[in-house]
Amino acid sequence: MRTILLTGGSGKIGRKLIEGFLENGDRVIFTTRSRNSADEVLRHFEPLKAGDRLHPIGVDLCVPDAASKLVQSLGDKAAEIHGVINNARDQANLALKGRDTPTQDQWLNEFNLAVVAAHDLGWRLANLPNGKLRRIVNISSIYGIVATNEALYEKEEQRAPIHYGVAKAALLHLTKEMAVRLAKRQIAVNAVSYGGVEGRVDAGFQARYGVLCPTGRMLRDDEVMGSVLFLMSESAESITGQNIVVDGGWSVW
Repeated sequence: MRTILLTGGSGKIGRKLIEGFLENGDRVIFTTRSRNSADEVLRHFEPLKAGDRLHPIGVDLCVPDAASKLVQSLGDKAAEIHGVINNARDQANLALKGRDTPTQDQWLNEFNLAVVAAHDLGWRLANLPNGKLRRIVNISSIYGIVATNEALYEKEEQRAPIHYGVAKAALLHLTKEMAVRLAKRQIAVNAVSYGGVEGRVDAGFQARYGVLCPTGRMLRDDEVMGSVLFLMSESAESITGQNIVVDGGWSVW
């Protein structure tokens, strides 16, 4: 049985990733900052009878030396981790609250969470004596590849904040750098960049998105797991430093 560490397990994408790994027979350790969120996730997956295959761990990845503290809190389980998925987000950090640009603190916090925490966590697990780490997958976005399209948004404040896309772009380059540096240790590092996922926007937004996307629609929940599960599989043994774009063709136009 493989052990998968997922940062940010309580959000929309995080839950779908947990579901996919549990159905695949894996053990999942997921991070969250809130005990209430952890309990909610555990209740959500009770029907799958995951039992001891689903474990929450409380950590704030924005604090200094968070990765070291996380690995330390994992104890002996840290060396058993086969794959890491860096998925953590902080919605509060993306709220501009009437401003047209992020504050300096928001820039630094977003970069720290998206890039520094992902680097530190992967690096520390890779350096564990007798560690079993073989896969790292960084969750990015189409906004790490292309800029926002003005035609999608009715109001300026609806756009994804500029620091979100810039941090996701940096995460994609981190993926390449870590892939090169960890290749001789047989650790593959890849990224997945998602397009918009339905369920969090109104009908008008979905319609505009469909006009701008070759497939004519947003992603469904059940379409976020396949690429990550593939990258964690033996079939992806020689794939490293790559970014799989799951966006219905959004970024080809």
